[in-house]
Amino acid sequence: MTPLGDAGRHQGLRSLQMLPRPTRRTPQLDALEPVRVTAEQRRATHMAASILLGYPDASVRGASGAVREVTAQLPVPVRTRLVAFLDALDAADAAALEALYVQTFDLKRRCAMYLSYYAAGDTRRRGMALVRFVQAYRAAGWELSGDELPDYLPTVLELSARCGDPRSDEGRVAAALLDAHREGIEVLRSALAALASPWTGVVEAVCLTLGPVDAATRERVLDLVTSGPPTEMVGLSALGPQEPGPLRPFTPGGTAAEEVRR
Repeated sequence: MTPLGDAGRHQGLRSLQMLPRPTRRTPQLDALEPVRVTAEQRRATHMAASILLGYPDASVRGASGAVREVTAQLPVPVRTRLVAFLDALDAADAAALEALYVQTFDLKRRCAMYLSYYAAGDTRRRGMALVRFVQAYRAAGWELSGDELPDYLPTVLELSARCGDPRSDEGRVAAALLDAHREGIEVLRSALAALASPWTGVVEAVCLTLGPVDAATRERVLDLVTSGPPTEMVGLSALGPQEPGPLRPFTPGGTAAEEVRR
C-alpha cells in the first residue's frame, strides 16, 4: 500500500509538546464488546486501519479502493465502521481533510497517535519507552526505517498485520504492544468520539478486534481522560535520526531489506 512516515508530522509532535494542558474533560466511553474474528480478519483490519489512520494525502486516498475490497471479508461491526470512513474519505475535500488531520492528531494531547505518550507524556520515561518499542520490533523480526517514532499507532498496527498468527512468537510481540497500551487507544477513541471525528470509526474497528477491557485498564483510562498524559518537557532525540522508509524485516548484519508494505 503506502509507506508510513512524514517528516512534517515530527514537527507536529514537537508543537504538541508545547501546548498547555487542556481543561475540558473528554467523556469516557463504555468499552466496546469485542467481535469474533479470525487471525486473517484481525490482520486485515489492522492493516486497513494502519493505512486509514495515516496522514490523508494522495497515497492514502489512492489506496481507498483496495482497502474497501479488503473490508468485504470482515465482520459487519468492523466493516461498517471502516466503510463509513472510506465513504467520508472519498467525499471529503482533500485539503480540508488534511488540515483536520493535523488539527486533530498533532494539536490535541488526548488525540496523540503515539501510544507511549499516554503513559509517559513529555517525561524522561518516554525515551526508554520508545527504546522498548524498537526492541519489540526487532524481537518480532522487523525494524523501522522511516522517520516516525516507533510508538506511532499506524506502525504498530502494521506490525500486528505483518506478524501473522497471533499465537506465533512474532504475533505475541505485536499483540503485547497493543495490549500494553490499550488505555492509550481507548483514550484516543473517547477523544475522537467527543470531537465527532471521522477517524472515530477506524479506531473503533481496531478496538473491536482486541480483547475485552479489564477493570484496571478502565481505571487507567478514566485517569488519563480526566487529567491527560503527564508533562515534563524533554527532548525525544535519543533514538537518533532514521532513514526514510517503511517498516522492514530486521537484518542484524545490516543487509538491505526489500520494502514490505506496498
